[in-house]
Amino acid sequence: MESRKRILLVDDEQINLEFFDVMLSKLGFEIRKADNGVDALEMIKRWKPDLVMLDNVMPRLSGWEVTKLLKTSEEYRDFADIPIIMFSAMDDVKDKVEGLELGADDYITKPFNFSEVLARIRAILRTHELVGQIERREERMRITEEISTRLLKQLEAQRTAMEKLLGDAADDEKGLVATARTLAETAIAELDALGASIASLKTEAANLKKQETALPALKKNLRS
Repeated sequence: MESRKRILLVDDEQINLEFFDVMLSKLGFEIRKADNGVDALEMIKRWKPDLVMLDNVMPRLSGWEVTKLLKTSEEYRDFADIPIIMFSAMDDVKDKVEGLELGADDYITKPFNFSEVLARIRAILRTHELVGQIERREERMRITEEISTRLLKQLEAQRTAMEKLLGDAADDEKGLVATARTLAETAIAELDALGASIASLKTEAANLKKQETALPALKKNLRS
């Protein structure tokens, strides 16, 4: 992996924490551990992991409660996009559905196969990175469009002012020196060229936006 991904392990069973700590650290992941939901939330605030692996049944706060807070609470809105893999010894379909509906990205039943868990970890991290890239690209396109629109308005105002200056020069009995007229004509030409470039940039941004897969639909497909 290009950079060390940070994984927070949350489980009240120390043997599970130690097992994943050893195995995932060997594979290049940076690991932090918590043995209850309250400490997990504090660790998330301080460390902001790339992924949370969360046991469902824990003291103080359950995995469901932690997930719900992360995904819906205003206090944790800056961390709501952190993906979650939930573990549980309960293999009931209802429990799995509830965990996923709360916002967990995956639900794994104990006992588990480490190779399968590792594959799911990598898949979720890749998906999260892809969504992040698309979000950043859409944000850049939005900013580009806003800037180009604002600049075009400013250029239009400047062009109008220059045209007025030329008109005033023509009506002035004393007239203005040829240099002033030349400068004004040159400025208008430069403004027209810059305006054309910005218009082209705005068109390109709009075309990229049309070609881009809609983010909400992508997230839905990736989660399904």
